[in-house]
Amino acid sequence: MKTIRLTAAQAVVKFLSNQFTEIDGKKLPLFAGCWAIFGHGNVAGLGEALHAAGEELPTFRGHNEQGMALAAVAYAKASRRRRMMAVTTSIGPGATNMVTAAAVAHVNRIPVLLLPGDVFANRAPDPVLQQVEDFNDGTISANDCFKPVSRYFDRIARPEHVVPALNRAIAVLTDPADCGPVTLAFCQDVQAEAFDYPESFFAPRLHRQRRTPADAHELDEAVALLKLAKKPYIVAGGGVLYSGAEAALKAFAEKRGIPVAETQAGKSSLPHDHAFALGALGVTGTSAANSLADEADVVFAIGTRLADFATGSWSMFRNPKRKILALNVQAFDATKHRAQTLVADALTGLAALDAKLGNWSAPQKWRDAVAKAKADWVQEAAGFTAPTNAALPSDAQVIGALQRSAKPSDIVVGAAGGLPGEMHKLWNPSEAMGYHFEYGYSTMGYEIAGALGVKMAHPDREVIVTVGDGSYLMMNSEIASAVMLGQKLIIVLNDNRGYGCINRLQLATGGASFNNLLQTSRHEVLPNVDFVKHAASLGATAVKVGGVSELETALAKARKAKGVQVIVIDTDPMISTPAGGNWWDVAVPEVSSRKQVRDARKKYEKAVLAQRIGD
Repeated sequence: MKTIRLTAAQAVVKFLSNQFTEIDGKKLPLFAGCWAIFGHGNVAGLGEALHAAGEELPTFRGHNEQGMALAAVAYAKASRRRRMMAVTTSIGPGATNMVTAAAVAHVNRIPVLLLPGDVFANRAPDPVLQQVEDFNDGTISANDCFKPVSRYFDRIARPEHVVPALNRAIAVLTDPADCGPVTLAFCQDVQAEAFDYPESFFAPRLHRQRRTPADAHELDEAVALLKLAKKPYIVAGGGVLYSGAEAALKAFAEKRGIPVAETQAGKSSLPHDHAFALGALGVTGTSAANSLADEADVVFAIGTRLADFATGSWSMFRNPKRKILALNVQAFDATKHRAQTLVADALTGLAALDAKLGNWSAPQKWRDAVAKAKADWVQEAAGFTAPTNAALPSDAQVIGALQRSAKPSDIVVGAAGGLPGEMHKLWNPSEAMGYHFEYGYSTMGYEIAGALGVKMAHPDREVIVTVGDGSYLMMNSEIASAVMLGQKLIIVLNDNRGYGCINRLQLATGGASFNNLLQTSRHEVLPNVDFVKHAASLGATAVKVGGVSELETALAKARKAKGVQVIVIDTDPMISTPAGGNWWDVAVPEVSSRKQVRDARKKYEKAVLAQRIGD
């Protein structure tokens, strides 16, 4: 057996550099690069190895460990999980800063390889700087925080551990059902230790997307259930896009006469103007999607885990005879809520169903109801996004300006607060992957860092970030990274002077406005953040506009410009779109001295009666 002597860190880098993927017949590196902030836990080991790798595994410098890990997550999501990135940090705070990003990847089923430095395996200098000690367990380090938010976790405590650990890591990262974050905690002394690795370990390997076929019995049961449906209804989740099944879904919906509603992750599965596209579903759903969901007798859920925002905390789908058919590559998701399962890749599953359904399609009466509901919603929604001269426009009116200036190839990016709800409901995507919102974990601070990852995945498409002042203040440092890397972003910052979305929820549940808006938080002086100067100090070109008309003018200029463009606009924190939507289970206190809370509790107790728990 031929061997090559390398340090453990060099072996990791060499192995990752020799993993490839195939996309549309083209061979590409599986790993598009490695994000890194170096410290004493990784600078001497992985730092030296990455420097030697050069362009075989490019290294990108971030300004915040969480931010660069979120960029890596967004890159993989925007790449339909077919390409990914690695992220390395020092031990201690550098490592634990990535835990939130690991949770984002875990919840959303996104592959990312995390390589935090770890303590000395030989324990000679214990306790080392930044080491977290457990008084009862000498094997624990800060990196154990990653265990509940990793699909696979391992600790590299000997150089030969690299071989089984990396093989298992790649198996998880490239598996459509199991993929998610992999954490390999890398002891810092081991990174520098050498071992005679088999040359075969570094042989180039090509990874193709696995297409899991449907089980014959499950397929027959699914066909039988659909054929009984008089009011079938499709819920398109992120699995549709990850599978590349949007064209198949479009053809299936047209042929069978089935309306399609979309989750946050599944939005852009169909063009907004398609006859059977009802748009968003659930708490942030359209009137069309939600009204027909309550009539549906067979809910065909494709590539979705049916989380509470999509189901209105399971108060939707109110037809007492309704059944759920779940097509999902992961059995864990397909079996939720007593669904009839069809475990398969979305593309192959749809093809298999179509081949067996013969001439069956939904009744014309149901098709007519779909057409009417869609037409009514389109007319209704237009009123909320129409131009306005208001000094403080609503989020919906800002979205209207963005929509009027949009091109079909644009990608809009966002995450937490009120904007995801308004965008999910009102944004009209034309092309697949044109809507990129992180709402599985609803992570404040994802927006700008995530947009950088999206832009790196799609350099030929305009990437537009929608972000509130709260999320911007929480994480904005990757503006500097985008500037440094020459990546263009258009960032539209809605300044409502606080956490407007949660303030509205607070009021809706009977609470008083408290600690969400800046003016109702404890203060001696109200902050007056100059976001234009702040963004400019990070290298962006920034401007503040006085209303929707000026916003549209600024957007036109930003399209023609280079580099990171930031447009700030003041918005009203109290307004959200009243049409559409659905109840969401946010528990209201049973006991309160405030009448508003007691009244809200009565409404809550009535609302929970609509939940279909265990059904």
